[in-house]
Amino acid sequence: MATIRIGINPITWTNDDVPELGGDTPLEVCLSETRQAGYAGSELGGKFPRQADILRPIVKAHGLEIVSGWYDGRIAEKDVDEEFEAILPHLTLLKEMGSKVVVYADTSFGRHGAIHDPASVRPELPHGDWAGYGRKVTKLAEKMADFGVRMGYHHHMGTVVQTDQEVDQLMRYTGEAVGLLFDTGHCLYAGGDPYALVLKHAKRINHVHLKDVRKPELDKALKEDLSFMEAVMNGIFTVTGDGMVDYDNILRVLAEHDYNGWLVVEAEQDPAKANPLQYATMGYRNTKELAEGAGFTVQA
Repeated sequence: MATIRIGINPITWTNDDVPELGGDTPLEVCLSETRQAGYAGSELGGKFPRQADILRPIVKAHGLEIVSGWYDGRIAEKDVDEEFEAILPHLTLLKEMGSKVVVYADTSFGRHGAIHDPASVRPELPHGDWAGYGRKVTKLAEKMADFGVRMGYHHHMGTVVQTDQEVDQLMRYTGEAVGLLFDTGHCLYAGGDPYALVLKHAKRINHVHLKDVRKPELDKALKEDLSFMEAVMNGIFTVTGDGMVDYDNILRVLAEHDYNGWLVVEAEQDPAKANPLQYATMGYRNTKELAEGAGFTVQA
């Protein structure tokens, strides 16, 4: 039976892209409430120390582990060796903290500007060179694997790999070293079908973000071509089981393919509107119930 652990992203409490969202919330609060809500681990956030000898006793005091951590990749713009050297300090921290996967999103050609632009304004792969791009991503992922931390490639709104079709191309032209970070919320927002995507690529998935979606806000965001951050501020995302995603079937597919990684609740919301502890607790309870119903054993 497949065994998973349940983690959370600290974006529930504090948003690195928009610091006014929970910017005054101390790391101690994020971690203590993470544990109080039931989670076994947390992904990294901007308030986490970047030295393992400092970070380790902090998270250990709360009985938590570091699950993974986001990295703004630039592999479409850089050569493989240059990109690997740039990410090496991040990989080193993850490895020293016991993390097995890095959250790697290719933010080439300006993601941070794009999150405030209409969603239709987004970078695309120059000349559609998927074969060449796939070779670069594969070589980078192989170097990461040799180092000891696997790539979990994050399809993400406002990046060169956003749609289901682009995920298909990425998986087609990359080797097995490239794992897929499957994110239900970004898939839906990009016009995709999370169930179809997980069916197609379950064998390559090595990290999972459970980001649920509120349908009224999704419809509004698409109709009005809102920016990513405007949609977030409106409440497009929520925790597992509080939106429109069909997690029963999605998690069943992952269990049938013996997924044994982390299920990470990740729902960027305005903490002034969505109480972090309340939503974190709801997300944990719903995730645990859904995962066990799909056939997973949930490791405490």
